[in-house]
Amino acid sequence: METFYSFWPKIAYYISLRYLLIAGGAYLVFYVLFRNQFFRQKIQLIFPKNKRVIMEILYSIQTTVIFATIFLLVVIVLRPYTNLYNEMNEYGLAYYIFTIPVMFVIHDTYFYWMHRAIHHPRLFKHIHFVHHQSTNPTPLAAYSFHFSESILEGMIIPLIAFTLPVHTSALVIFLLGQFIINVYGHLGFELFPPRFHKTLIGKWINTSVAHNQHHKHFNGNYGLYFLFWDRWMGTLRTDYDEQFDEVKNRKEMIHGKLQRNQ
Repeated sequence: METFYSFWPKIAYYISLRYLLIAGGAYLVFYVLFRNQFFRQKIQLIFPKNKRVIMEILYSIQTTVIFATIFLLVVIVLRPYTNLYNEMNEYGLAYYIFTIPVMFVIHDTYFYWMHRAIHHPRLFKHIHFVHHQSTNPTPLAAYSFHFSESILEGMIIPLIAFTLPVHTSALVIFLLGQFIINVYGHLGFELFPPRFHKTLIGKWINTSVAHNQHHKHFNGNYGLYFLFWDRWMGTLRTDYDEQFDEVKNRKEMIHGKLQRNQ
């Protein structure tokens, strides 16, 4: 446990810094510095109130603490019981690379079913309501969870570590990648090109439009990285294609229409 306590401040700092640089950086670019230039790609054509943005940050700080704790419990305290390994030659480079997309598939499946479960009326108000207070989310909402949801979200770490032989550094790469994608999902702007959602690959990829619809309407579009489960289970919103097209086909907005709810 001494090692756990000595590493905890460093890991908490790293996760907090990652949140600040990636989520905060995205907010700075899209909501402050270049919001006029990107406005035509804004999914909901208003900007959230400052009070909501501050709450997203505060809840996210709590989440970084919980994630740091779960990560260190797995990689230090529970490590002898996991399938984590450190020697690259133990499984080889090909397997190392292979595990990274596999972790995304495992996480997407876990997230979809966990996400649907916490939308049950008996669970929603106690667990998931905090996250859905951001009906018009910013990238800073990526970690804005009730503490109980933070724990559920962080359980992907032990789920992977106890089921899949994975190099510790590959796990770290996965965690970085999943956060970047999570920030994009909450960005509030659609970055993919027109008709991407109807391409052979794009029809299976979760977009910022898809997740923004989930925040706005509270139902449908439960996936994280992909739309496999939403399409297979019939939970993809029927107005998804229309909304994506509407966002990507907007004509240039008149500068005077740019508005902010303060």
